[in-house]
Amino acid sequence: MSAAAESAIPASPAPGPRPIPAVVPKGAAGLSLTERVAGQEQLLPAPLLGLLVTLHRAIEPERRALLAARRERQAFYDAGGLPDFRDDTRAIREGDWKVAPIPQALQDRRVEITGPVDPKMVINALNSGAHCYMADFEDSTAPTWRNLLAGQGALAGAVEGSLAFEAGNGKQYRLRPYEERAVLIVRPRGWHLDEKHVRVDGEPIAGGLFDMAVFAYHNARTLMANDRGPYFYLPKLQSMEEAALWETALSHVEAFLGLPHGQMKATVLVETLPAVFEMDEILHALRDRIVGLNCGRWDYIFSYLKTFRAHADKVLPERGQVTMTQPFLKAYSELLIRTCHRRGAHAMGGMAAQIPNASDPVANEQALARVRADKLREVTAGHDGTWVAHPALIPVAREMFDAHMPTPNQHHVLREDVQVSRDDLIRPCEGTITREGFENNVEVCVRYLAAWLDGNGCVPIHGMMEDAATAEIARAQLWQWLHHSDPRGRHADGSPVHLADGTVVDFALFERTLAALPGRLGDTAGLPGGNRIAEATALLDELTRACQLVEFLTLPAYARLD
Repeated sequence: MSAAAESAIPASPAPGPRPIPAVVPKGAAGLSLTERVAGQEQLLPAPLLGLLVTLHRAIEPERRALLAARRERQAFYDAGGLPDFRDDTRAIREGDWKVAPIPQALQDRRVEITGPVDPKMVINALNSGAHCYMADFEDSTAPTWRNLLAGQGALAGAVEGSLAFEAGNGKQYRLRPYEERAVLIVRPRGWHLDEKHVRVDGEPIAGGLFDMAVFAYHNARTLMANDRGPYFYLPKLQSMEEAALWETALSHVEAFLGLPHGQMKATVLVETLPAVFEMDEILHALRDRIVGLNCGRWDYIFSYLKTFRAHADKVLPERGQVTMTQPFLKAYSELLIRTCHRRGAHAMGGMAAQIPNASDPVANEQALARVRADKLREVTAGHDGTWVAHPALIPVAREMFDAHMPTPNQHHVLREDVQVSRDDLIRPCEGTITREGFENNVEVCVRYLAAWLDGNGCVPIHGMMEDAATAEIARAQLWQWLHHSDPRGRHADGSPVHLADGTVVDFALFERTLAALPGRLGDTAGLPGGNRIAEATALLDELTRACQLVEFLTLPAYARLD
């Protein structure tokens, strides 16, 4: 075993592969761990490993079948098919039913903050004054083995109340009293992501199952005793069947831990285009435990791009112009509100990814003005709460919701005026691609990939907090623009994609932009992942030139992690 593998959990991993022998824990026949770090025996005791074995065997066959169904669905779209509401579930959509009652701790969720699970972030988020903190093992966390275990340890310490952190400058971070902390909600990884460090019967376990089960094992009883959950955010679902599989997994863990059925509550992020056509069905599949749906706007835009990757008539403008006021996104958010409130569930708004800029008052006020307008739109439309990515935005978001939502939520706002058709949800928006927009997409992709490969899943770039979801938009747009300028796939009218100044978007432009990037970045020594810029550039080049849009950038990048 290498010296790096023997280091303490919080240490940063050295890049590159390391040959580490598999470790077979006692009492968990069939399970092997492909990496070891100091302290993991306390986080992964034998009974928990036994739970992971039974959970994997109960869930994995159906997970594989559902991932195959995703591929079949995408092939249908690639052949020209369009998503639509299901005929076989009409009775669910038209039926008169409600979800289970919402716990008191989740009645008021007007401002939620999200971020990764490192100890400093966990303390700051719980102390931030937000109503809820979504601890993110998915889009904001690069899933190195150390990151995952350090995150689980930090959350267990937070639930226990013992978590503390000392920065390199000696600054101390401590949790506020229990009643002053945000309500903790954990986001495990999506069904598409494996956890390569844990194998059962020779297969990697689903990353989301690992995240959920480890957190529940250590914290469920304490949280239940304090009327605080456990609570989860479930990401990137595409169908009611995928929601039903989460129901099976959560019920399995509840039974193992001796919890009442439905004790573990869930909020589902509607962040894929197929899912918007099955919102009633997803609520119904999880009706004993679901408390709401969330407009995962950034992933939703990415999903739109990915779903219509072969459709020349669905090319979108640069991402800065694809805002929630665009008709297809407005239809999505308002249909979500109507659907949730009809069923007695929360309709959560999306994330403001802006970062305040104290050094530039003009830019700072412009950013805050955009946040105010966004949160005003959400609360007046009927949303029950919203997300921010930075603590300084919490007062801005709360100001808007306090002014327009005097009640804990807005379930009484039924939005029966909302009438949304299939075509409303898939009609693309108009706009342009500026040269700066094209170059910014390239820069964001390279810088985010470099940071992610270096173990950092959340990166501030040009006043925005970039995570996997926002970077995916930039990456998918580059592929879409370039491949629909290719003679094999142009605009519906036969014209190539071009910049606002008339320049054709082709691979020559892409190559020039990549070549100019080092000059644009300057000294990369101080950038997150600055030592992996060249590797990230090569990976972006490979992904962009691929004949087919790769499903998620984190899939090929994961093979290079650790």
